[in-house]
Amino acid sequence: MPQPPQKAGGKKLPAGKPRAGFADPAVAAVFSAYPEPLQTRLLALRRLILDTAMTTNGVGALEETLKWGQPSYLTTATKSGSTVRIDRIKSPADRYAVFFHCQTDLVATFRELYPELTYGGNRSILLDAKDKLPEAELRHCVGLALTYHLNKRKAGRGG
Repeated sequence: MPQPPQKAGGKKLPAGKPRAGFADPAVAAVFSAYPEPLQTRLLALRRLILDTAMTTNGVGALEETLKWGQPSYLTTATKSGSTVRIDRIKSPADRYAVFFHCQTDLVATFRELYPELTYGGNRSILLDAKDKLPEAELRHCVGLALTYHLNKRKAGRGG
């Protein structure tokens, strides 16, 4: 069954592998302004988010845009999930993070599932550019975020 197309900056991306290019020049500018190795790490995180959206039932097309100057991924087509944002951490300089809506229970859930990860309060998973990306754990966390509202609706119906 074909996957729905990705969406970025109001423009749909063709289904299949996420493109390295950006439909929104403002998002591209933010990524190009990141210093190495953060740029490489954040681009890998972007690919992980787009891949996860494509392979997670119910998510549909993602919109890639900027929120608070940060690359952000929204499920505007299906409204299935909560916004996922990524950005560098100002201090220390070699850190970056995946941000989630702080008024959800997402990060509390992630803490229970993956106590070995490092967290920033109730809003982020903190990562270090010198460490290997915890890909399996992040795919699961991102998948839970992108289906957050969908899962809440299902729970409200009793199943």
